[in-house]
Amino acid sequence: MTQVKEKNEAPGKTNLDSKFLRTLLIVFAAVLTFLGPTYVVYVLNGILGIDYALSIVSGFALFMVGLVLIWYLVKRKILT
Repeated sequence: MTQVKEKNEAPGKTNLDSKFLRTLLIVFAAVLTFLGPTYVVYVLNGILGIDYALSIVSGFALFMVGLVLIWYLVKRKILT
């Protein structure tokens, strides 16, 4: 008779045991937080010619996503 090992993970939870995934999430959070409000606004407004208000709103949205990701990483004790 064979036994099936069950994982103790809840469905939908991200497994953050991989150092590569943790590093990738940290770098992604930093890029969103710091480059989102600066370079994205510049590219959208200056180069692509999109309205200034829309580029500022998109930069702010990327900044907020970066902060939420950093908060998530701190909550999961990946960043200390």
